[in-house]
Amino acid sequence: MDFLVTLAEGFIGMFQEGGKTFMGLAKGILPTLICLIVLVNALIKFIGEERIHRIAQKTTHYALLRYTIFPILAVFFLTNPMAYTFGKFLPEKQKPAFYDSAVSFVHPITGLFPHANAAELFVYLGIANGITELGLPLGPLAVRYLIVGIIVILIRGLVTEWITNIMWKRRELEAAAK
Repeated sequence: MDFLVTLAEGFIGMFQEGGKTFMGLAKGILPTLICLIVLVNALIKFIGEERIHRIAQKTTHYALLRYTIFPILAVFFLTNPMAYTFGKFLPEKQKPAFYDSAVSFVHPITGLFPHANAAELFVYLGIANGITELGLPLGPLAVRYLIVGIIVILIRGLVTEWITNIMWKRRELEAAAK
């Protein structure tokens, strides 16, 4: 009988702890997140969607920009998963590499811009909680996380584009041989 009572108390306790966590988020990060989403949507409206499309086309001309600035803009303005639609500005051969860069950036951006991928926020907050418990500031962690993320997306974009080009050439050779 005591086992059932302990089980029931543990079960409801799990939801009570979840409620405490939720209230902590509601008092802390959620208002910030809502304000950031409003700001980003307002910026898009003020700048205009057409201008954003032109900027996107210009930032895809060079590989360095295509796999750094372009995914950063996509993830920042459109957030996950809509950011991947920026691939429409690219030729077919570059779409896999853009996707790889963008999908690799949705986590590193959350430290400074949590609106970009709210689903990943819980991972970052878990890490941030450990850093806070050590008495260390979060700002340097978020900045380093972002910088490393940018380096990683550039490398992934370049490598994936290289692999895609090899596969594309193979496909062309196979088609020519038939």
